[in-house]
Amino acid sequence: MAGAGGDGEVLFEFHRVGAYMKIVAIDGKTGVEVSVVGPATGSAELLKRTAVNKLRFVQSKDAPGGGRR
Repeated sequence: MAGAGGDGEVLFEFHRVGAYMKIVAIDGKTGVEVSVVGPATGSAELLKRTAVNKLRFVQSKDAPGGGRR
């Protein structure tokens, strides 16, 4: 499943593990991936947004000069 992120295509993988849903977000351009876990009965859209936010955070932290104050 693919969705449009702020900086390009983001691919999502959904894995149900018991009562939990694990969502992996992968940047289509760089291949950077992160995962988040939440209740399987919860909102998939909320988990996707959380995963995209985490992905963007990790990418900004890895960028030159990123994450430094």
